[in-house]
Amino acid sequence: MSFYNFEDALNPEAEDEHYMRMALNEAQKALSLDEIPIGAVVVCKGKVIGRGHNLTQQLNDVTAHAEMQAFTAAAQTLGGKYLKDCTLYVTIEPCVMCAGASYWTQISRIVYGASEEKRGFTQIKQNLLHPKTLLKSGVLAEECANLMRSFFAKKRD
Repeated sequence: MSFYNFEDALNPEAEDEHYMRMALNEAQKALSLDEIPIGAVVVCKGKVIGRGHNLTQQLNDVTAHAEMQAFTAAAQTLGGKYLKDCTLYVTIEPCVMCAGASYWTQISRIVYGASEEKRGFTQIKQNLLHPKTLLKSGVLAEECANLMRSFFAKKRD
């Protein structure tokens, strides 16, 4: 288990990596359920208020993506549907559905690990995010991508 060094609070890179490691932990939970290993956490003012991992197989629900689970948990924690002062950390670039949902939450920031060249929202060449949402990619990208690659490699065996 990694602990967050609060001296790093002034270092945004260290903070992003810390929370992405939490998202990777959520992805491992999905992997243990034989779900596509994507994990997400929502952070508000330095506190994790929502977390989730893919549950599409477990719930028989194509909308049960990690981001959707994390958004729901965060909204329940806050007692409202808007996530204006929050950041979503997700291991893989959100799909069109999850990017659209983020628009409606008005989340302030999205940080993702690895790009998703087939189903990522940036592939459609339109910005689906809220105009005030900041986007950052590539945080622990190799670790995030490797988890996906190994999952699908085992599926092909």
